[in-house]
Amino acid sequence: MLVFSVALIVGLVILIWSADRFVEGAVSTALHLGMTPMLVGLTVVAFGTSAPELIVSAMAALQDSSNLAVGNAIGSNIANIALVLGLTTLVSAIPIKLGILRVELPILLIATSLATLVIIDGTIVFYDGLILSGLLIISLIALAKLSSSSEELPEEIDEASDIPQAKAYLYLIGSIVALVLSSRMLVWGASGIATELGVSDLIIGLTIVAIGTSLPELAASIASALKGHHDLALGNIIGSNLFNLLAVMAIPAFISPPIIDQVSLFRDYGFMLVLTFGLAILCLVNHVSKRDQIGKIAGITLLCSYIVYLVILYKDSVTALA
Repeated sequence: MLVFSVALIVGLVILIWSADRFVEGAVSTALHLGMTPMLVGLTVVAFGTSAPELIVSAMAALQDSSNLAVGNAIGSNIANIALVLGLTTLVSAIPIKLGILRVELPILLIATSLATLVIIDGTIVFYDGLILSGLLIISLIALAKLSSSSEELPEEIDEASDIPQAKAYLYLIGSIVALVLSSRMLVWGASGIATELGVSDLIIGLTIVAIGTSLPELAASIASALKGHHDLALGNIIGSNLFNLLAVMAIPAFISPPIIDQVSLFRDYGFMLVLTFGLAILCLVNHVSKRDQIGKIAGITLLCSYIVYLVILYKDSVTALA
């Protein structure tokens, strides 16, 4: 157990560090190749912040732990809304921009609804992966066309624009190697812990791995709030959840198609749906009431819901072991 725990912790630390370097290297490389800052923000930065989930999902599927990959995707979306957004509101209230209501949230809701129809049967096979990937491409095109070029860009773009080209390539290649190795270590440790404790890979993916791979979003959101860029937090979370749902969930379908049991489909995916649509309703109500922000009360409610969810997971896992 100790060896597995150390592997998981070390893997997470390296994964988070390498994800930051990957974003810097990828953004700088994209800018040097002539991509516009807005397009970089919508694609490279969004992809980069989901890199931990993407690589972990691929490694898990390759190591015949596809349910861990599915749990990572669903659990990360839950953690992003309930944990990351909840904690960020304790630092600063999060403004709700009109663009979020008109563009990002509707696209996320439509993509989530369509993705639900794809996996409602409890399987994610090859053609399901194709559909999810197609939805991702359509969503990115829609974001690119509908997003205003005047919107504030992610801070990563300004920081990466000053990185020399040679250093950017070094960051990009080195971080990819580190991401692969650290994710392999993390999956090995997580699977080992699951075996030792007698719980499913899915539970480990929904909790330890999901929280760990959501740490970059948490760190970025809180750091942005502390720097006064708290209005970027909501957009980053929506973008990350879109990638998790349509890209991370699709990866196992191409490598080792998973089967999701009905309990998990109802409990975990169902809770993710409630949080996603609940977030949309919360933003709409606050906009109509002219508050136009997500405050501490809403944040505390989200955190409490996450604690309740973890308690339910714990009780279900104990019941399954009995």
